[in-house]
Amino acid sequence: MPSDNRLLRLPEVMDKTGFGRASIYRYVALKRFPQPVKLGERAIAWRSDEVDAWINERTRVSAASAKPVGANAAQGGV
Repeated sequence: MPSDNRLLRLPEVMDKTGFGRASIYRYVALKRFPQPVKLGERAIAWRSDEVDAWINERTRVSAASAKPVGANAAQGGV
């Protein structure tokens, strides 16, 4: 299956991740999000395969650290 090599502009990255502009740029600066590709003097985009891989990794980490449903109820917690 061929990888998706499209370039995503900021609005599409925001839609895919659910993050706002400031959060995306903050994560880029912290090197916690894929680095954008410079298209021109004032234009950047993100590789869709890198954004998808980042999303998949975040959901994998989240699922691995999630508590089973009802785990706190057995202990009288919320």
